[in-house]
Amino acid sequence: MNKIIADLRITKGMEQQLKLRQNRLSAGEKSIGWKVGFGAPASLQKLGLAAPLIGFLTDKILLPTNATVSIAGWTKPAMEPEVAVYMGMDLPGGADRETTRAAIGSLGAAIEIADVHFPPEDVEAILAGNIYNRHVILGSTDASRAGCNLDGLVGHVSYNGTKLPPVTDLYALTGDMVELVSHVANTLSAFGEMLRAGEVIITGSIVPPLLVQANEVITYSLEPIDTISVKFA
Repeated sequence: MNKIIADLRITKGMEQQLKLRQNRLSAGEKSIGWKVGFGAPASLQKLGLAAPLIGFLTDKILLPTNATVSIAGWTKPAMEPEVAVYMGMDLPGGADRETTRAAIGSLGAAIEIADVHFPPEDVEAILAGNIYNRHVILGSTDASRAGCNLDGLVGHVSYNGTKLPPVTDLYALTGDMVELVSHVANTLSAFGEMLRAGEVIITGSIVPPLLVQANEVITYSLEPIDTISVKFA
């Protein structure tokens, strides 16, 4: 067992999370992929993690771009602009880097919307609650980026009309995305699951998470692939 799964907090949290996922799939939801969370260096250090946490995505939480999201009753709503990695082939656990790269079919832009409804201090609880996930918006995909080719990609985030500095180092907060894909495959394998062709992985925020309020609009461009946005109400 690898050192990630040997962490009892992760073992217990993932077991609860995957039961939640199975219950939701049994109720009619469809799996669309996975998410990576708490992968920024400061988060790893704070929680005493050797690698990011893994969560799941289903079609029920998928929203179109330009969607309006009601955050009434939420505790601490947040938005994260991310790079989405789409799998072109199944990827079993234990695959080497070149096999992992070959399994990545395309890249795209993604926005994750979360509600941090309890302090992010308990790893088991964070995992059991699917890492605060509420919604995801997925943009168009670029198959010329197969193998996780990030050359020339730049992230632009506009927050209520105010542009944040461009993000040219998309690995700065997420880490190497090929390694993230491998980590997801290895973690799923340890719990009897597999990373499948057609699934998407949202790889973590490229900027510190943005706390949001009603009547705010956020636009995210992953140039030159696509621009997506969300409004909060």
